[in-house]
Amino acid sequence: MDRNKSKYVTEKVMKVLMLMAVFLVFSFLASIIWTIFVKGIGSISWEMVSKVPGKDWNVSNDGGFLNAIVGSLAVVLPSAILAACVSIPVVFYMNLYLRRGHKLSYAARLAYDILYGIPSIVYGAFAFTVMVIVGMRASVLGGIVVTTLLMIPMMIRSGDEISKSVPDEMVDAAYSLGATKWETLKVVFRQVLPGMVTAALLALGKAIGDAAGVMFTAGFSDSLPSSLSDPTATLPLAIFNWVTMPDPFPDRAYAAALVLTVIVLILSLAGRWVTRRFTKNNL
Repeated sequence: MDRNKSKYVTEKVMKVLMLMAVFLVFSFLASIIWTIFVKGIGSISWEMVSKVPGKDWNVSNDGGFLNAIVGSLAVVLPSAILAACVSIPVVFYMNLYLRRGHKLSYAARLAYDILYGIPSIVYGAFAFTVMVIVGMRASVLGGIVVTTLLMIPMMIRSGDEISKSVPDEMVDAAYSLGATKWETLKVVFRQVLPGMVTAALLALGKAIGDAAGVMFTAGFSDSLPSSLSDPTATLPLAIFNWVTMPDPFPDRAYAAALVLTVIVLILSLAGRWVTRRFTKNNL
């Protein structure tokens, strides 16, 4: 009886600890969103999101930061497409063509695990060094290159974990029916598509909020970029600069942070919606 009572008490204590951990996570999220929204809504205006900086943007609250919004999207959206074009074939090659126990598959997983753990500032420094060697200046293209390198290990890691959820029996059944590897890949792709889309959107949300990588490669400009060779402002770098400056620039930083937070929230919610919709259709 005492032993059963001890187990019951242990279970209750662990349940309380888990609920406290969940509450702590939600509290952090709520406090961050609340702070950004309260301070951001009090500072943002239509002029800020619809106009580029004015002539006196560096000494006064002149103009907006449309250049940073457009610059962030111009860097991140092409990067997501390029990263997906590289990541998806790698994931399927490791999980379908090599199968999971192959030595090359193990080496590839070790490589992208290392790449996943490298800080974004290191990616930025590496890309900047390469740009100096080839004579390339800070530009939209430079930001795209470093952001693509940053997103590839994120997508491969997530896609690899998602692909592991596909039972080996499904692949073996397809082979037993005479399907080729390409035909089997199409069957597996339909099963992992919701997770892959979610992984891509989450990687996109993380990359658009990165300041360290684009600090050296994208540069800064108070106008809208017109080509890949033009430097461009980005929201994270603009926020970083404005927070350290005197009034009224911290207010602009909170306004830009609000826009960035809304973009990330939209991407996260879109990932959840895509997962539910495709999963329902697959069922």
